[in-house]
Amino acid sequence: MDLVDVTIVNIAIPSIQQDAGASFSQIQWITAGYALAFAAGLITGGRLGDIHGRKRLFLVGVAGFTLASALCGFAANPEMLVASRILQGGMAALMVPQVLSIVHATFPARERGKVFGLFGAIVGLGAVSGPLLGALLTQWNLFGLEWRPIFLINLPVGVVAFLLGGRFITESRAPRAMKLDLVGVALVTLGLLMLLYPLTRGRELGWPVWGYVSMAGAFAVFAALVAYERRKAARDGSPLVELSLFRVKSFAAGIAVQTVFGVALGVFFLVWTLYMQTGLGWSPLKAGLTGVPFSLAVSTAAGLSVQKLVPRFGRKVLQTGALLMAAGVLLYIGESHRYGLDITPWQMALPLVVMGAGMGLIVAPLTDAVLSEVPREHAGSASGLINTVQQMGNALGLGLVSVVFFGVIGDRLTPAQVGPAFVHAFQHALVWVAAVLGVIFLLMSALPKRPAQHVEGEGSGEEADTAAEAAAADGERGRERALVG
Repeated sequence: MDLVDVTIVNIAIPSIQQDAGASFSQIQWITAGYALAFAAGLITGGRLGDIHGRKRLFLVGVAGFTLASALCGFAANPEMLVASRILQGGMAALMVPQVLSIVHATFPARERGKVFGLFGAIVGLGAVSGPLLGALLTQWNLFGLEWRPIFLINLPVGVVAFLLGGRFITESRAPRAMKLDLVGVALVTLGLLMLLYPLTRGRELGWPVWGYVSMAGAFAVFAALVAYERRKAARDGSPLVELSLFRVKSFAAGIAVQTVFGVALGVFFLVWTLYMQTGLGWSPLKAGLTGVPFSLAVSTAAGLSVQKLVPRFGRKVLQTGALLMAAGVLLYIGESHRYGLDITPWQMALPLVVMGAGMGLIVAPLTDAVLSEVPREHAGSASGLINTVQQMGNALGLGLVSVVFFGVIGDRLTPAQVGPAFVHAFQHALVWVAAVLGVIFLLMSALPKRPAQHVEGEGSGEEADTAAEAAAADGERGRERALVG
C-alpha cells in the first residue's frame, strides 16, 4: 500500500497540478511532504512498536494511512492535499517498520526465508503495477473524479488489512525496548524544514533574505542535534542517531552515498514525470508504459548483482552501477536534445535500460556493503538510519527541483513555449543528476572492497539473529524504495 501509493502519485502529479490548480511549490510538497514525514518518523515508529506492541502500532498506522488517503482523495484544495500527504507519510512511518518486525516475531528462523521471498515478490509487484495502475486510474477519470481515485483505492485495501491484521497478527514487543527520543525527532524535522521550505518556495517568492537565513540556521540546528545526541547516548543509551556508528569508515561513507543517492532519485523522478506529461504532452498511460523498461532493468540487474556479481567483484559492482546510471543520464540528455518534442518512447528505451541496469547494481547490494563492518548489536539501529537518510535525501532532492528545474523555466509562458521550456529544463536537471552520480562514484571508494559478514559484537545469539534479520530486511526495503521509479 505504501509503495503503490508513492508510485501512483508520481505518475499523477501533472493531472493534480492541472485539475487542482496547484503551484509548482505545492506540487513539490505533495511528494516531498510525504517523504519528509516518513523519514522523520521511521525510527520513532519502529521504537513505538517495540514499546507498545507491533500489532497495535501496525493497526494504528493502517487506520491512519487509510484515513489520510480519504482526506487526500477528497481534498478541497492544494493546501489540504499537501497537509493530508504529510499526515499520510507520518502514518506510513508507524505502519511500515512493524511489518518486518512482525514477520521476525511470528515465524521461526527456518521459515523466514520463504516469507522474505514472498515479501520480495510483493515488492516487485508493487513496483511494476504502481505506475501502470496510477496511469490507468488517471486516464479513466472514474466518475469524473480525475486524479482522486489514486488515493481512494487505498480505502478498501486499508479496511481489509485492518480487519485481517486485527484477527491474525500476534502481538509482540521487544524484550528491552529503547526509550523514545522525541527531542531528536523534533530537531531533525525542524532542521529539514528550515532547509527545504526556502528551497521549494524561494524561486516563487523571489529568493527573500529570510530564506537564506533559514537555510544557514538549519546547519546550526543539525549541530545542536549532534550535541544533544551525544549527551543522550551518555545519559540513557537510547539516542535517535547512534553517533558511534560514524566512527566506522564504511558506514559513514555509506550513509553519505544513501543520502546523495536519495537526492538524485528525488530530482530525477519528479522532473521526468513533468517532462513527459507537461513538456511532451503525453497521457499518463503513455508515460507509465514508457517507464516499464526501466523497472524491468532495475529488477533484473538487482538479482544479478546480489547472486552473481558482488560475491566475485565486490564494491566494483556498485561503482560500475553509478557509472552506468550516469552514462544512461547522459544518453537521455543526448536523445532529448536530438529529437526534442518529437521524441518517442522507444527512443527513450536505451537510456532508461542503461539507467535501470545501473540502479539495479547499486540498490540491492548497497545496504549489505554499508552494514558489513557494523557490529551486530548495532545492525538494527544502523539499518533504520539508512532508511531514514535515504528518505531525507529524497525530500531534499524534491526540494532542489525548484532550483535545477523550475528555476530554468520562465514565469510567464505561452502555450507554444511550454514544451520547449520543459524539455530544456529537463536536460538541465539531468546534468545535475549526472554530476551527483559522479559524487556517488567517488564516495563509494570508501566502502569495503568486499562486503563481509557482520562483525561479531557482544550481543547474544538471539540479538545477533534479530540484527541480521534487520539488516536483511533493510536490503529488501532499500530495493523496494529504489524501485519506486
